[in-house]
Amino acid sequence: MDALIAAAARALAAGDALGALKRVSLRDDPPALALRGTAMARLGELARARELLGQAARGFGPRHCLAQARCVVADAEIALALRELDRPQQSLVRATATLEQGGDHANAAHARVVAVRRLLLLGRLDEARAALARLDGTALPAALAAVANLAAAELALRAVRTQPAREALAQAQAAAARARIPALQAEVAALQAQLQQPVARRHEADGLRTLQLHEVEALFASNALVLDGCRRRVRVGSAWLPLAARPVLFALVRTLAAAWPGEAPRDALIAAAFRAKQFDETHRARLRVEIGRLRALLAPWAAIEASARGFVLHPQDARRVVVLEPPIDGAQAALRALLADGEAWSTAALALALDASPRSVQRALATLAETGHARAVGRGRARRWLAPPLAGFATTLLLPVVAPAA
Repeated sequence: MDALIAAAARALAAGDALGALKRVSLRDDPPALALRGTAMARLGELARARELLGQAARGFGPRHCLAQARCVVADAEIALALRELDRPQQSLVRATATLEQGGDHANAAHARVVAVRRLLLLGRLDEARAALARLDGTALPAALAAVANLAAAELALRAVRTQPAREALAQAQAAAARARIPALQAEVAALQAQLQQPVARRHEADGLRTLQLHEVEALFASNALVLDGCRRRVRVGSAWLPLAARPVLFALVRTLAAAWPGEAPRDALIAAAFRAKQFDETHRARLRVEIGRLRALLAPWAAIEASARGFVLHPQDARRVVVLEPPIDGAQAALRALLADGEAWSTAALALALDASPRSVQRALATLAETGHARAVGRGRARRWLAPPLAGFATTLLLPVVAPAA
């Protein structure tokens, strides 16, 4: 490694992308191309960065497998920034193994962190936790340690575990201070602010009350039957009943929970579940069928009994019923939460993260565009969607999570 390459690498490690470019901008040998590509990625020129990294990987060739693997990891990080979540991960897995075998444990850990961040975007918390556990005990450079602890903090936040999140953020803050990279310090501060922001609203006698994450965590730890409108589930303790894919049943249980301890009238249940303004006997027959299905699913925790005017929810063991609403109204709350990160998302990536069909995501995006909550840039396959940040609350509970077994 010559002096200019070494100086450029040190500048990049310190977060000085422009300083690195000044040293290698006129060179086209593979190491310089790789550094130029990484610097351009830091400056937001992702398309040009990807092109330079591809040239560097081809220039290194199979004889320099470690350098080639580092280019693959850098390209995977760019793909993550571009929200190319449907991209195959085999090349990143092979690059990680190559770096481990070659003794480059720092870059192998970097590859694992990239994989963890992708899993977090997809809501695969269990897989992300397992991948992050492989970094335990690894001596990491300060900047990478900050990123890894940020991923651990986000994982804890998404799992509604505030104390581990605070511990990980404290470690991330210390590592970012050692790295002296302002962008990392700002990212830590932004995630710390989420702990003080409301994440949900709770139904109470006098209206809706906002809750912070630690209050939601305490509620989940109680024996209450919680109707979680943020993630469209029913929760009792650590047991979940996912209903995101069954909107009719979710609408019914939401109406029953909101009416508890009183009864929910049949007309209100029909209007909520079937979105019908005029009812006839066919709607009432369908209501009986859907209530029967819901009764079977809720049997371990609650009973649903018919009354003169409607139905009543009776939780077991004298449990109370709590209804949590998202911090914002609208059927596209999860979609808006994903777009609020400020990155440009493709329709395919959004569909993959939400586990929904691209067509349904396109319809939801069109609705958001009409109301000014999202905008499109580009055309055809290059079309991407952007949205302004959602101020005043955290989107922690709105982001998708792969449901555990019921």
